[in-house]
Amino acid sequence: MKKKFNITGACIPNKHYMVEISRKLKSIVNLIEEEEYFIINRPRQYGKTTTMYMLEKFLSKKDEYIVIAISFEGVGDLIFEDEKMFCEEFLQILVDTLFINNPDLANFLEKEMDEVNNFNRLSKVITKFIMKCNKRVILMIDEVDKSSNNQLFLSFLGMLRNKYLLRNMGKDYTFHSVILAGVHDVKSLKVKIRPDSINKYNSPWNIASDFDVDMSFSVEEISTMLDDYIESKGVSLEKDYFSEKLRYYTSGYPFLVSKLCKIIDEKIMPENELKWEKEYMDMAVKQILKESNTNFDSLIKNIENNKDLKELVRKIVLEGNPITYVEDNPIISMGIMYGILKEEKGKVKINNRIYEQRIYNYMSSIIETTTDVSSYNQSSNYIKDNGELDINRILLKFQEFMKHEYSDKREAFLEEDGRLLLLAFISPIINGVGFAFKEVKGGEEKRFDIVITYNKKMYILELKIWRGKEYHKKGLMQLGEYLEQYGLDKGYLLVFDFRKLEGKAGETEEVQVKVGEKTKEIISVYC
Repeated sequence: MKKKFNITGACIPNKHYMVEISRKLKSIVNLIEEEEYFIINRPRQYGKTTTMYMLEKFLSKKDEYIVIAISFEGVGDLIFEDEKMFCEEFLQILVDTLFINNPDLANFLEKEMDEVNNFNRLSKVITKFIMKCNKRVILMIDEVDKSSNNQLFLSFLGMLRNKYLLRNMGKDYTFHSVILAGVHDVKSLKVKIRPDSINKYNSPWNIASDFDVDMSFSVEEISTMLDDYIESKGVSLEKDYFSEKLRYYTSGYPFLVSKLCKIIDEKIMPENELKWEKEYMDMAVKQILKESNTNFDSLIKNIENNKDLKELVRKIVLEGNPITYVEDNPIISMGIMYGILKEEKGKVKINNRIYEQRIYNYMSSIIETTTDVSSYNQSSNYIKDNGELDINRILLKFQEFMKHEYSDKREAFLEEDGRLLLLAFISPIINGVGFAFKEVKGGEEKRFDIVITYNKKMYILELKIWRGKEYHKKGLMQLGEYLEQYGLDKGYLLVFDFRKLEGKAGETEEVQVKVGEKTKEIISVYC
């Protein structure tokens, strides 16, 4: 069987190209050896199931452990409606899991099931089971989100918690370690049932240790997956370049890393060739941003379903407001839990550039469908004979559009939606051939940089609101330095100028900026 890049379910070493995660596993095993109970709470498609599978495989090789790995996925809802049924079904799941490799233990539990009708009796059966095993028994439960808003499940966790405490005092026998995996963290379990309760953070799982293992993929880890790919398929590629680019666009989000690789391997690289060209990376990014998948669906759904989270996301991606990371802020915690946000150097950021671009595309699409830009931005009008993008002409047309469509409400509109309107204006022009990534720089100027790639060429466009001559001069120099970083000689500046009398709205100007020994040309358009 040929290997492939996997984006659904657990990754299997002999079926899928995989990242080497031995360091992560070692950190988790350290928790297990210390008899810790913990929860691997990470966003969807973040490698939880694969990690649990690889952990089970690793521990099963050690004679001192018995690993029972189960999942609540697909068990139905009835199990959570009656205590007796829950206890019976839980034991039946254990029996089914143990049957192949440990039939004697499975038979033992099956005989005990008839007498179990409540959590007290279930606790006693677990004690007898652990004593019979005479080994360290690890219980792993995947997909706990299905049950985490159910009081019966919380009571079950409370029973395990009590046994854990008694075990530590030498008064009971129980699982050596219990590992839960799901999106929600332990504090949210209680919140979902009694959100107004004063004890909403008094979780039955407050015995859990912090799970601080970074499950995103580093550049080095991504490189190991490419090694697997190169060895298995015989493909030639610049491993350092693609590893760094994959990390740059995805921040190591496992699903996105694998998805981009899958697109290059299966949709971009010609069938009879075995080499990745550098331009394949940008082509893959463009492809993933166009398509629909469950990951992106969840991203937008989680933003739209939470008004406060949506507003926070808007402030970050459109206004460039620096939001201080506070761990106890429930809106920030929600965004991080869903994988939309992350903490970086004490500030709240969008998790990765792919998500940020997807959010931009979504927001600009709404603007595009509710404003009259179609008569101004026909793509054929802005493509030069040599296939290059005519940014200068685009900005001049946008300037004309603003004058005719928004002259009477320009300031009120632009303060909130001007940046998004420009994105909506540009998007149809470059769609299908190029894409634009946005970089928001915080601070007093609130610079808003757009990096456009079109037909293998790059363009830098900066947006900002006029805030005085000194800030303007400083901004020109910063743009010049930014151009130098990308090895470009020309850049573009769009200035929203709200001054009533001395303002330059409707004007354009060309300036030259010295960056070291080099001269950069900057074309400014005022709206």
